[in-house]
Amino acid sequence: MRRREFIAACGATIAGWPFAARPQQGMPIVGFLNSSSEAVQVPVTAAFVRGLSEAGFREAENVHIEYRYAAGEYERLPQMAV
Repeated sequence: MRRREFIAACGATIAGWPFAARPQQGMPIVGFLNSSSEAVQVPVTAAFVRGLSEAGFREAENVHIEYRYAAGEYERLPQMAV
């Protein structure tokens, strides 16, 4: 990818952020990105949520968590992280 194309793609991504759906104004969003499938990662996901809870973050109360699973398709990870 050429430099100008890369810069244009970054600019388009940044420009689209304000239009993304947000849960509540000011509520932080935490991303949970995993290369495996959701069913396999149930214990890991539960531990992640438990750790956030111990740190004072409660899902849907004061933090929104976005879960994304690639189901073994590693090439999908970069586009899922946006």
